[in-house]
Amino acid sequence: MSVVRWCGRLRRGFGPPGDPGRVSWARAAALGVPAAGAVVLLLGMIGSGALGASFTVSGRSFKFSAADLDGRGIEQYPATTRTGDGARHPVAVTRIGDATIRDLCQSMRVRLPGGSATLRITAGHGTPVRASALVVDAEHLAGDVAFTGFETGRDAATLDRVPGGAAPAGMFGQQASRVRIEDLRLVAWSATSGTFRLSGLRLGLRWGDHECF
Repeated sequence: MSVVRWCGRLRRGFGPPGDPGRVSWARAAALGVPAAGAVVLLLGMIGSGALGASFTVSGRSFKFSAADLDGRGIEQYPATTRTGDGARHPVAVTRIGDATIRDLCQSMRVRLPGGSATLRITAGHGTPVRASALVVDAEHLAGDVAFTGFETGRDAATLDRVPGGAAPAGMFGQQASRVRIEDLRLVAWSATSGTFRLSGLRLGLRWGDHECF
């Protein structure tokens, strides 16, 4: 993909060929009851600030939305990620130093004995969610974006807005000192952060389709 096409998709959203603004939502997660229980325990610990966050859905993507995200330090570059089944998927690696997020929603479809259900997590409706050292392997990213101190076309190995990064040399990269994204819509294969504090956390598991968007 050319640099021009990659930059254009950042604004419109990363999607499949022929439909750059959309993503097929037919990928349903294949998780069981033990996995759902582990998520509940993990989120309880994260919500109290007891441990850093690391979410990875093996072989499946998940949805993430927010009313807005304010970030201090952002870096982006294309890469591939490998899922549990060995398949490789193209992603836009997005690294944010510190972020505040309002009206967070995360959802994934899960297969359970008896049918399909949706695991949905919400937080940050009053006090914003706060995250540090946030790294997202994004398949699709869309929203109204405003950058401050924006630089594009840099060698990814020279990006320096977020400490601790190790992007591959020779790869296209872009960065900014600050970013604000309103009406964020994101589909990702994985997300990690050093700390992730979720105020007003709610987790629900319901039969049927109740995804964030």
